[in-house]
Amino acid sequence: MTGPATAHLDTFARDHLPPAGQWPVLEFTTELLRYPERLNAAVELIDRPTEEHGPDRPALRTPEGEVWSYGELRLRSDQVAQVLTEDLGLVPGNRVLLRSPNNPWAVAAWLGVLKAGGIVVSTMAALRARELGPIVAKTRPVVALVDHRYLDEVLALRASAAPELIVLAHGGDGADDLSRRAGAKSGRYTAVDTAAEDVALFGPTSGTTGVPKVTVHFHRDLLSIDNTFGRCTLRLRPDDLVSCTAPFAFTFGLGMLVVFTLRAGACAFLTEATTPVQLAGLVAEHGVTVLATAPTAYQQIVKSGGVQQLSGLRRAVSAGEHIPQGLWEQLRAELGIEVIDGIGATELLHIFISAAGAEIRPGSTGRPVPGYRATVLGPDGTEAGPGVPGRLGVIGPVGCRYLDDERQADYVVNGWNVTGDTFLRDEDGYFWYQARSDDMIVSSGYNIAGPEVEAAIATHPDVTETAVVAAPDAERGSVVCAFVVLREGVAGDAAKVKELQDHVKGLLAPYKYPREVRFTDALPRNPSGKLQHFKLRQLVADRTGDEA
Repeated sequence: MTGPATAHLDTFARDHLPPAGQWPVLEFTTELLRYPERLNAAVELIDRPTEEHGPDRPALRTPEGEVWSYGELRLRSDQVAQVLTEDLGLVPGNRVLLRSPNNPWAVAAWLGVLKAGGIVVSTMAALRARELGPIVAKTRPVVALVDHRYLDEVLALRASAAPELIVLAHGGDGADDLSRRAGAKSGRYTAVDTAAEDVALFGPTSGTTGVPKVTVHFHRDLLSIDNTFGRCTLRLRPDDLVSCTAPFAFTFGLGMLVVFTLRAGACAFLTEATTPVQLAGLVAEHGVTVLATAPTAYQQIVKSGGVQQLSGLRRAVSAGEHIPQGLWEQLRAELGIEVIDGIGATELLHIFISAAGAEIRPGSTGRPVPGYRATVLGPDGTEAGPGVPGRLGVIGPVGCRYLDDERQADYVVNGWNVTGDTFLRDEDGYFWYQARSDDMIVSSGYNIAGPEVEAAIATHPDVTETAVVAAPDAERGSVVCAFVVLREGVAGDAAKVKELQDHVKGLLAPYKYPREVRFTDALPRNPSGKLQHFKLRQLVADRTGDEA
């Protein structure tokens, strides 16, 4: 890292960035992407909009009727920063783990960490101690701010592996709750004068091995995703009410509900857990104008007969997986809305290829948003011509920097961020999705690492060995399909299927459980004993073809 002096007294993040030679090319090609040397993203996300739009403007709403104004969110984020620094001894560069569903205190905590010069470690509320452990070991947080309903897994992890971790609950009625501590603070806090290149966010993402990779993002990166997709493609208005089903730990959700919404002076509609059908009802009931979710959610809303509940939308965004053209056409026919498709990655923080309005070509993901450029790479790493499928490569103001991880060299090729997706580009520069080019299972927009699920299944006492692959699914895109060899004498029946599914749900986030379980006498292996997943994929494909 070069540039202005860091504000971080704890230089852990800077010390564990990849070598400069392994970084992707970073480009700042538009006026919106010119940044001062000193920049605190939280100031830009809450202080500036409060001054511009007034402290009484609604910033956050919930289905239960809770409303936080911009002034209240600014005050509480400053109070959180005070708690962190005055009570807990946080110094700039320390890491703070956040574990919470999408609610107002989670937003205040996220902003407060940045104001205090800390680094947010985003984690999903659904993760178990088994999954949080590697993240904590890699990022070494000193504080964890946790929704009071999700404390148990973090406390168990502290007891077993992180004895010095300070854990503070929020949203409860305990005497030591963050909300009570914050309420005792003045709210007069001057944000740390961080450098634009200081690290603000660690975003864990699962690799195909199940060992988490931790993406590293600077303060300027958080503004760059708004200064590209946010302001040039999405274009929120101050009177928008924005809903997104992705949790803040998914940078898709963070961008939609915090970064884009607050910078536009709009209001975020925060839901913790809703089915697609319930979501459609909430959109209609509360007057949501912008909705962002996965294609599978739109599909389920259509199938439920509730699609007209989305008729008040001004914008609809689809991401997490490619939206089928038939579904896109159906939504346009029934609602008159042209869904904004897009592809992003945790490594690049948010969407970098998309299109809106007249720029949309149905079936195509779109073109690079202003500030990015993209290409298709052939097997030798050189650029392929139009109409030739290959690996997607992207360059822009944000790029992959893994925290102390040898997989950095796999993601960055000749300066390009290589996302693991296969695309082709047409003569007009539009990109057309073909497939995933790695072993990640993408189900309802969630990335699920097969080996991680295999490891969880294998802990069941009746399982001799197991292998996991993706199986096509009309609603979810793909689902986890587990091939299981049981110990001798154990019946592979419906009861055993449910037992194995419940076992996985108890160890991993529930969305990772195998929706299909197939019992087999043996798994295919090559002469050296290596498991041959490709043969299992072929079995799944053959069965799918037979059913079709």
